[in-house]
Amino acid sequence: MQALTYHGARDVRVESVPDPVILEPDDILLRVTATAICGSDLHLYRGKIPMVHDGDILGHEFMGVVEEAGPAVTRCRKGDRVVIPFTISCGECFFCQLQQFACCETTNDGRGAILNRKELTPPAALFGYSHLYGGVPGGQAEFVRVPKANVGPLVVPGSLGDEQVLFLSDILPTGYQAVINAEVGEGSTVAIFGAGPVGLMAAACCRMLGAERIFMVDHHPYRLDFAAKAYGVIPINFDECDDPAGLIVEQTGYRGVDACIEAVGFEAKGSTTETVLTAVKLEGSSGKALRQCIAATRRGGIVSVAGVYAGFIHGFLFGDAFDKGLTFRMGQTHVQRFMPELLGFIEDGRLAPEIIISHRMKLADAAQGYEMFEEKQDDCRKVVLTP
Repeated sequence: MQALTYHGARDVRVESVPDPVILEPDDILLRVTATAICGSDLHLYRGKIPMVHDGDILGHEFMGVVEEAGPAVTRCRKGDRVVIPFTISCGECFFCQLQQFACCETTNDGRGAILNRKELTPPAALFGYSHLYGGVPGGQAEFVRVPKANVGPLVVPGSLGDEQVLFLSDILPTGYQAVINAEVGEGSTVAIFGAGPVGLMAAACCRMLGAERIFMVDHHPYRLDFAAKAYGVIPINFDECDDPAGLIVEQTGYRGVDACIEAVGFEAKGSTTETVLTAVKLEGSSGKALRQCIAATRRGGIVSVAGVYAGFIHGFLFGDAFDKGLTFRMGQTHVQRFMPELLGFIEDGRLAPEIIISHRMKLADAAQGYEMFEEKQDDCRKVVLTP
Protein backbone atom coordinates (compact mmCIF):
# COMPACT_ATOMS: atom_id res chain seq x y z
CA MET A 1 0.00 0.00 0.00
CA GLN A 2 0.94 3.68 -0.17
CA ALA A 3 1.60 5.56 3.07
CA LEU A 4 3.21 8.80 4.30
CA THR A 5 6.45 7.94 6.10
CA TYR A 6 8.96 9.89 8.21
CA HIS A 7 12.62 10.19 7.19
CA GLY A 8 13.89 13.03 9.38
CA ALA A 9 13.00 16.63 10.07
CA ARG A 10 10.98 18.10 7.17
CA ASP A 11 11.45 14.92 5.15
CA VAL A 12 8.24 12.95 4.72
CA ARG A 13 7.53 10.75 1.73
CA VAL A 14 4.66 8.77 0.27
CA GLU A 15 6.03 5.35 -0.55
CA SER A 16 5.11 1.68 -0.78
CA VAL A 17 5.03 -0.18 2.53
CA PRO A 18 3.74 -3.63 3.55
CA ASP A 19 -0.02 -3.96 3.91
CA PRO A 20 -1.25 -4.19 7.51
CA VAL A 21 -2.84 -7.39 8.75
CA ILE A 22 -5.07 -8.34 11.67
CA LEU A 23 -2.93 -9.45 14.63
CA GLU A 24 -5.39 -9.66 17.54
CA PRO A 25 -8.98 -10.95 17.74
CA ASP A 26 -10.31 -7.42 18.46
CA ASP A 27 -8.50 -5.72 15.55
CA ILE A 28 -10.13 -4.36 12.44
CA LEU A 29 -8.53 -3.62 9.09
CA LEU A 30 -9.65 -0.22 7.81
CA ARG A 31 -9.63 1.09 4.26
CA VAL A 32 -8.97 4.80 4.71
CA THR A 33 -11.34 7.14 2.88
CA ALA A 34 -10.19 10.43 4.44
CA THR A 35 -7.32 11.54 6.64
CA ALA A 36 -6.01 14.92 7.74
CA ILE A 37 -2.80 16.67 8.68
CA CYS A 38 -3.01 17.82 12.28
CA GLY A 39 -1.20 20.73 13.87
CA SER A 40 0.49 18.28 16.24
CA ASP A 41 1.79 16.38 13.19
CA LEU A 42 3.92 19.45 12.55
CA HIS A 43 5.82 18.80 15.81
CA LEU A 44 6.86 15.48 14.26
CA TYR A 45 7.56 17.10 10.90
CA ARG A 46 9.91 19.60 12.54
CA GLY A 47 11.79 16.82 14.32
CA LYS A 48 10.70 18.02 17.76
CA ILE A 49 9.29 14.72 19.04
CA PRO A 50 11.76 12.03 20.15
CA MET A 51 11.64 8.33 19.25
CA VAL A 52 10.31 8.79 15.70
CA HIS A 53 12.06 6.28 13.45
CA ASP A 54 12.75 6.39 9.72
CA GLY A 55 9.88 4.74 7.91
CA ASP A 56 7.28 5.32 10.64
CA ILE A 57 3.81 5.93 9.18
CA LEU A 58 2.34 9.20 10.43
CA GLY A 59 -1.21 10.43 10.88
CA HIS A 60 -3.80 10.18 13.64
CA GLU A 61 -6.89 11.84 12.15
CA PHE A 62 -8.56 9.35 9.85
CA MET A 63 -11.70 7.40 9.02
CA GLY A 64 -12.78 4.79 6.52
CA VAL A 65 -14.60 1.55 5.82
CA VAL A 66 -14.09 -1.70 7.73
CA GLU A 67 -12.54 -4.21 5.33
CA GLU A 68 -12.06 -7.04 7.82
CA ALA A 69 -12.91 -7.57 11.47
CA GLY A 70 -11.33 -9.94 13.97
CA PRO A 71 -13.50 -12.65 15.53
CA ALA A 72 -13.86 -10.78 18.85
CA VAL A 73 -15.06 -7.49 17.31
CA THR A 74 -18.66 -6.63 18.18
CA ARG A 75 -18.72 -2.82 17.87
CA CYS A 76 -18.61 -2.74 14.06
CA ARG A 77 -18.58 -5.09 11.12
CA LYS A 78 -17.30 -5.35 7.58
CA GLY A 79 -18.65 -2.53 5.42
CA ASP A 80 -19.31 -0.05 8.25
CA ARG A 81 -18.07 3.54 7.90
CA VAL A 82 -16.22 4.46 11.06
CA VAL A 83 -14.23 7.34 12.52
CA ILE A 84 -11.19 6.33 14.56
CA PRO A 85 -10.13 8.22 17.74
CA PHE A 86 -6.44 9.09 17.84
CA THR A 87 -5.99 7.46 21.26
CA ILE A 88 -5.95 3.67 21.54
CA SER A 89 -7.68 2.56 24.73
CA CYS A 90 -8.62 -0.83 26.16
CA GLY A 91 -11.91 0.18 27.79
CA GLU A 92 -11.25 -2.06 30.81
CA CYS A 93 -8.38 -0.65 32.88
CA PHE A 94 -8.68 1.66 35.90
CA PHE A 95 -8.52 4.83 33.78
CA CYS A 96 -10.81 3.66 30.99
CA GLN A 97 -13.44 2.81 33.60
CA LEU A 98 -13.24 6.47 34.66
CA GLN A 99 -13.67 7.47 30.98
CA GLN A 100 -10.13 8.88 31.08
CA PHE A 101 -9.30 7.07 27.87
CA ALA A 102 -6.11 9.01 27.09
CA CYS A 103 -4.65 7.63 30.33
CA CYS A 104 -5.24 3.98 29.38
CA GLU A 105 -2.54 1.96 31.11
CA THR A 106 -2.48 -1.11 28.88
CA THR A 107 -2.01 -0.07 25.24
CA ASN A 108 1.40 1.64 25.34
CA ASP A 109 4.11 -0.77 26.43
CA GLY A 110 7.10 1.39 25.52
CA ARG A 111 7.29 4.75 27.24
CA GLY A 112 7.91 3.64 30.84
CA ALA A 113 10.92 1.58 29.80
CA ILE A 114 12.21 4.32 27.51
CA LEU A 115 12.12 6.90 30.30
CA ASN A 116 13.28 4.40 32.93
CA ARG A 117 10.23 5.29 35.00
CA LYS A 118 8.72 1.85 35.37
CA GLU A 119 6.87 2.88 38.49
CA LEU A 120 4.61 5.08 36.35
CA THR A 121 2.15 3.68 33.84
CA PRO A 122 2.58 5.33 30.42
CA PRO A 123 -0.23 7.19 28.69
CA ALA A 124 -2.36 5.51 26.05
CA ALA A 125 -0.86 4.60 22.71
CA LEU A 126 -1.54 6.98 19.83
CA PHE A 127 -1.73 6.32 16.13
CA GLY A 128 1.27 7.58 14.16
CA TYR A 129 2.90 9.52 16.97
CA SER A 130 6.36 8.14 17.81
CA HIS A 131 7.49 5.18 19.86
CA LEU A 132 6.98 7.19 23.03
CA TYR A 133 3.30 6.54 22.34
CA GLY A 134 3.52 2.94 21.25
CA GLY A 135 4.97 3.21 17.75
CA VAL A 136 1.58 2.30 16.20
CA PRO A 137 1.44 2.93 12.42
CA GLY A 138 -0.74 5.91 11.57
CA GLY A 139 -3.60 6.72 9.26
CA GLN A 140 -2.02 8.75 6.46
CA ALA A 141 -2.14 5.56 4.44
CA GLU A 142 -4.43 3.47 2.27
CA PHE A 143 -5.06 0.90 5.01
CA VAL A 144 -4.65 0.81 8.80
CA ARG A 145 -4.76 -1.89 11.42
CA VAL A 146 -6.96 -0.57 14.25
CA PRO A 147 -6.44 -2.29 17.62
CA LYS A 148 -9.06 -2.33 20.41
CA ALA A 149 -11.88 -2.02 17.90
CA ASN A 150 -14.56 -2.58 20.53
CA VAL A 151 -13.57 0.69 22.21
CA GLY A 152 -12.44 3.13 19.54
CA PRO A 153 -14.29 3.14 16.19
CA LEU A 154 -17.52 5.12 15.95
CA VAL A 155 -19.98 4.02 13.26
CA VAL A 156 -21.30 7.08 11.40
CA PRO A 157 -24.57 7.41 9.47
CA GLY A 158 -24.55 7.41 5.71
CA SER A 159 -26.39 10.73 5.69
CA LEU A 160 -23.19 12.52 6.74
CA GLY A 161 -20.20 12.98 4.43
CA ASP A 162 -16.66 12.11 5.43
CA GLU A 163 -15.64 15.73 5.84
CA GLN A 164 -18.50 16.38 8.27
CA VAL A 165 -17.35 13.68 10.69
CA LEU A 166 -13.61 13.27 10.05
CA PHE A 167 -12.58 15.70 12.78
CA LEU A 168 -14.33 13.59 15.42
CA SER A 169 -11.02 11.70 15.35
CA ASP A 170 -9.12 14.47 17.14
CA ILE A 171 -9.44 18.22 16.76
CA LEU A 172 -13.17 18.53 17.43
CA PRO A 173 -13.11 16.50 20.68
CA THR A 174 -9.85 18.24 21.63
CA GLY A 175 -11.39 21.68 21.21
CA TYR A 176 -14.57 20.53 22.95
CA GLN A 177 -12.73 19.02 25.93
CA ALA A 178 -10.81 22.28 26.32
CA VAL A 179 -14.10 24.20 26.36
CA ILE A 180 -15.73 21.79 28.82
CA ASN A 181 -12.66 22.00 31.05
CA ALA A 182 -12.98 25.80 30.87
CA GLU A 183 -16.62 25.51 32.07
CA VAL A 184 -17.85 27.71 29.22
CA GLY A 185 -21.58 28.39 29.26
CA GLU A 186 -24.19 31.06 28.60
CA GLY A 187 -22.67 34.51 29.06
CA SER A 188 -19.07 33.35 29.50
CA THR A 189 -16.10 35.45 28.43
CA VAL A 190 -13.26 33.41 26.94
CA ALA A 191 -9.86 34.03 25.38
CA ILE A 192 -8.42 31.45 22.99
CA PHE A 193 -4.70 31.62 22.31
CA GLY A 194 -3.97 30.05 18.93
CA ALA A 195 -6.19 30.14 15.83
CA GLY A 196 -5.07 26.82 14.38
CA PRO A 197 -7.50 23.94 13.86
CA VAL A 198 -7.90 23.15 17.59
CA GLY A 199 -8.37 26.82 18.44
CA LEU A 200 -11.00 27.12 15.71
CA MET A 201 -12.84 24.04 16.98
CA ALA A 202 -12.73 25.51 20.49
CA ALA A 203 -14.22 28.75 19.17
CA ALA A 204 -17.01 26.82 17.43
CA CYS A 205 -17.82 24.97 20.66
CA CYS A 206 -17.70 28.18 22.75
CA ARG A 207 -20.18 29.77 20.37
CA MET A 208 -22.42 26.69 20.44
CA LEU A 209 -22.46 26.71 24.26
CA GLY A 210 -23.43 30.37 24.48
CA ALA A 211 -20.25 32.27 25.24
CA GLU A 212 -20.90 36.01 25.21
CA ARG A 213 -17.45 37.18 24.08
CA ILE A 214 -14.63 35.17 22.57
CA PHE A 215 -11.22 36.79 22.16
CA MET A 216 -8.81 35.00 19.83
CA VAL A 217 -5.06 35.65 19.79
CA ASP A 218 -2.82 34.71 16.85
CA HIS A 219 -0.56 36.45 14.35
CA HIS A 220 -1.81 35.09 11.04
CA PRO A 221 -4.37 37.60 9.71
CA TYR A 222 -6.08 35.04 7.46
CA ARG A 223 -6.77 32.76 10.43
CA LEU A 224 -8.08 35.60 12.57
CA ASP A 225 -10.25 36.91 9.73
CA PHE A 226 -11.77 33.45 9.23
CA ALA A 227 -12.45 33.02 12.96
CA ALA A 228 -14.09 36.45 13.16
CA LYS A 229 -16.41 35.67 10.23
CA ALA A 230 -17.17 32.06 11.16
CA TYR A 231 -17.44 32.30 14.95
CA GLY A 232 -17.73 35.99 15.79
CA VAL A 233 -14.47 36.16 17.74
CA ILE A 234 -12.75 39.39 18.69
CA PRO A 235 -9.39 39.02 16.89
CA ILE A 236 -6.10 40.13 18.45
CA ASN A 237 -2.93 40.00 16.36
CA PHE A 238 0.06 39.75 18.67
CA ASP A 239 2.35 41.10 15.95
CA GLU A 240 0.39 44.33 16.29
CA CYS A 241 -0.33 44.19 20.03
CA ASP A 242 2.63 43.60 22.33
CA ASP A 243 0.46 42.57 25.28
CA PRO A 244 -2.71 40.73 24.22
CA ALA A 245 -3.48 39.82 27.84
CA GLY A 246 -3.35 43.47 28.83
CA LEU A 247 -5.77 44.38 26.05
CA ILE A 248 -8.14 41.55 27.08
CA VAL A 249 -8.08 42.69 30.71
CA GLU A 250 -8.76 46.27 29.63
CA GLN A 251 -11.71 45.19 27.48
CA THR A 252 -13.27 43.18 30.32
CA GLY A 253 -13.49 46.03 32.81
CA TYR A 254 -10.02 45.27 34.19
CA ARG A 255 -11.31 41.93 35.51
CA GLY A 256 -10.11 39.43 32.90
CA VAL A 257 -11.96 36.64 31.14
CA ASP A 258 -13.67 33.75 32.90
CA ALA A 259 -11.35 31.30 31.17
CA CYS A 260 -8.45 31.07 28.77
CA ILE A 261 -7.93 28.20 26.36
CA GLU A 262 -4.31 27.64 25.38
CA ALA A 263 -4.24 26.01 21.93
CA VAL A 264 -0.65 26.79 20.98
CA GLY A 265 1.64 24.35 22.79
CA PHE A 266 5.33 24.01 23.46
CA GLU A 267 6.57 25.64 20.25
CA ALA A 268 5.11 29.06 21.01
CA LYS A 269 7.69 31.72 20.23
CA GLY A 270 9.12 32.76 23.58
CA SER A 271 11.75 35.11 24.93
CA THR A 272 15.43 35.13 23.95
CA THR A 273 16.21 33.37 27.23
CA GLU A 274 13.72 30.62 26.48
CA THR A 275 15.10 30.19 22.98
CA VAL A 276 18.63 29.74 24.37
CA LEU A 277 17.51 27.35 27.13
CA THR A 278 15.57 25.25 24.62
CA ALA A 279 18.55 25.11 22.27
CA VAL A 280 20.80 23.70 25.01
CA LYS A 281 18.09 21.28 26.18
CA LEU A 282 17.64 22.94 29.59
CA GLU A 283 14.04 23.66 28.75
CA GLY A 284 11.48 21.70 26.78
CA SER A 285 8.78 24.29 26.14
CA SER A 286 8.15 28.00 25.81
CA GLY A 287 5.93 29.41 28.53
CA LYS A 288 4.91 32.60 26.74
CA ALA A 289 1.37 31.54 25.83
CA LEU A 290 0.77 30.18 29.33
CA ARG A 291 2.00 33.42 30.90
CA GLN A 292 -0.43 35.35 28.72
CA CYS A 293 -3.25 33.02 29.78
CA ILE A 294 -2.43 33.53 33.47
CA ALA A 295 -2.41 37.29 32.96
CA ALA A 296 -5.68 37.41 30.97
CA THR A 297 -7.78 35.21 33.28
CA ARG A 298 -9.82 36.75 36.09
CA ARG A 299 -9.41 35.78 39.73
CA GLY A 300 -10.93 32.38 40.38
CA GLY A 301 -10.94 31.61 36.65
CA ILE A 302 -9.73 28.64 34.64
CA VAL A 303 -6.77 28.07 32.31
CA SER A 304 -7.57 25.14 30.01
CA VAL A 305 -4.55 23.79 28.10
CA ALA A 306 -5.16 21.90 24.86
CA GLY A 307 -1.72 22.58 23.36
CA VAL A 308 0.99 19.91 23.62
CA TYR A 309 3.74 20.56 26.17
CA ALA A 310 6.96 18.75 27.05
CA GLY A 311 9.59 19.10 29.75
CA PHE A 312 10.40 22.16 31.81
CA ILE A 313 9.06 25.69 31.35
CA HIS A 314 10.94 28.88 32.20
CA GLY A 315 9.03 31.69 33.90
CA PHE A 316 5.75 29.91 34.67
CA LEU A 317 4.54 32.72 37.02
CA PHE A 318 3.20 30.28 39.58
CA GLY A 319 2.91 33.04 42.16
CA ASP A 320 0.53 35.03 39.94
CA ALA A 321 -1.58 31.91 39.36
CA PHE A 322 -1.70 31.27 43.12
CA ASP A 323 -2.58 34.88 43.92
CA LYS A 324 -5.48 34.74 41.46
CA GLY A 325 -6.68 31.35 42.65
CA LEU A 326 -6.60 29.93 39.12
CA THR A 327 -7.57 26.39 38.17
CA PHE A 328 -5.50 24.60 35.51
CA ARG A 329 -6.93 21.74 33.45
CA MET A 330 -5.03 20.00 30.69
CA GLY A 331 -3.99 16.78 29.01
CA GLN A 332 -4.54 14.55 26.02
CA THR A 333 -8.14 14.25 24.90
CA HIS A 334 -10.45 11.47 26.09
CA VAL A 335 -11.79 11.23 22.56
CA GLN A 336 -14.02 8.18 22.97
CA ARG A 337 -15.92 9.96 25.76
CA PHE A 338 -17.00 12.86 23.55
CA MET A 339 -17.43 11.33 20.08
CA PRO A 340 -21.10 10.22 20.35
CA GLU A 341 -22.23 13.54 21.83
CA LEU A 342 -20.39 15.56 19.19
CA LEU A 343 -21.78 13.35 16.41
CA GLY A 344 -25.23 14.31 17.67
CA PHE A 345 -24.36 18.01 17.49
CA ILE A 346 -23.21 17.55 13.88
CA GLU A 347 -26.39 15.67 12.96
CA ASP A 348 -28.50 18.44 14.54
CA GLY A 349 -26.61 21.13 12.61
CA ARG A 350 -25.21 22.75 15.75
CA LEU A 351 -21.65 22.11 14.61
CA ALA A 352 -20.17 22.18 11.09
CA PRO A 353 -16.48 21.34 11.64
CA GLU A 354 -15.81 20.88 7.93
CA ILE A 355 -15.95 24.63 7.26
CA ILE A 356 -12.34 25.02 8.44
CA ILE A 357 -11.02 22.87 5.56
CA SER A 358 -9.03 24.99 3.15
CA HIS A 359 -7.22 22.38 1.05
CA ARG A 360 -8.14 18.95 -0.30
CA MET A 361 -5.36 16.84 -1.75
CA LYS A 362 -4.60 13.27 -2.72
CA LEU A 363 -2.55 11.13 -0.35
CA ALA A 364 0.15 11.01 -3.03
CA ASP A 365 0.64 14.77 -2.51
CA ALA A 366 0.85 14.57 1.29
CA ALA A 367 4.44 15.82 1.47
CA GLN A 368 3.36 18.98 -0.36
CA GLY A 369 0.46 19.28 2.07
CA TYR A 370 2.82 19.18 5.04
CA GLU A 371 5.00 21.90 3.55
CA MET A 372 1.98 24.05 2.75
CA PHE A 373 0.56 23.68 6.27
CA GLU A 374 3.94 24.30 7.91
CA GLU A 375 4.70 27.41 5.86
CA LYS A 376 1.11 28.75 6.00
CA GLN A 377 1.06 28.90 2.21
CA ASP A 378 -2.07 29.84 0.31
CA ASP A 379 -3.88 30.71 3.58
CA CYS A 380 -3.79 27.06 4.62
CA ARG A 381 -6.00 26.27 7.62
CA LYS A 382 -6.55 22.53 7.33
CA VAL A 383 -5.52 19.86 4.79
CA VAL A 384 -7.63 16.76 4.13
CA LEU A 385 -6.09 13.89 2.17
CA THR A 386 -7.86 11.12 0.27
CA PRO A 387 -6.11 7.93 -0.90
